Amino acid sequence: MNIEIKDQLNRLISLDKTPKRIISLVPSQTELLYDLGLEDSIVGLTKFCVHPYHLKQTKTIVGGTKNIKIEKIKALNPDLILCNKEENTKEIVEACEGITTVHVSDIFTLDDAIELIEQYGKLFSCRTESQKIIQKLQFKITDFKEFIKDIPSKKVAYFIWRNPWMTAANNTFINHILELNKFENIYKNKERYPEIELKKIRLEGDPDLVFLSSEPYPFKEEHAFEIGRCTHHAKTVFVDGELFSWYGSRLLKSFDYFKKLHQRII
Repeated sequence: MNIEIKDQLNRLISLDKTPKRIISLVPSQTELLYDLGLEDSIVGLTKFCVHPYHLKQTKTIVGGTKNIKIEKIKALNPDLILCNKEENTKEIVEACEGITTVHVSDIFTLDDAIELIEQYGKLFSCRTESQKIIQKLQFKITDFKEFIKDIPSKKVAYFIWRNPWMTAANNTFINHILELNKFENIYKNKERYPEIELKKIRLEGDPDLVFLSSEPYPFKEEHAFEIGRCTHHAKTVFVDGELFSWYGSRLLKSFDYFKKLHQRII
């Protein structure tokens, strides 16, 4: 049995059998593997792979997303290592390629996320399970677009870090999800995750809403007050960063969350 696909960097992945020893270096992709019924095939993951929680007790932790323990990975003798262009460095991908085949995802849109789920269905011989997730996700997306169509847009800033203050901007999956929600990102003229000067937030867009993401920075009430002193009238909202940025099967939970979020900020 020969499996050939191109990953999301257009690199050819060629396998002579279905991988049975998988290492995932991306938390959202680890959860997707589990939801595809592949728990027994996962041999290694990162310390940030927190869903489902029990995996960290039963599988080998091989480091973080930016800092791997290469000897641990070698010892696990994986058939395939799963990476992501944003989450993992080029150096990590190259080091892993010295051990075994590596699949790299690259996600900017929901279409990219659906393509990844399809690719995993082919790679891991679980097409039925992947199609079930895709069908559920497509239903959720269609339903949400109907929900959102008459809701007026609002200007937002989505913060991911403090010291320095950093936001999600253009060419990110988060920005794509904000647009779907009719949240107009005041930093969409900037690229990726820029550092910004908080005191200039009114000049740079004067948002109606400021979102403080639950990850990667642990924002607190004091940070909301700090931002509030620099905005004109913005409402600061703590949001679930996983539901804005994870692009695997966690997306099945995102759209119900977004509906509740809109009801909170009316």
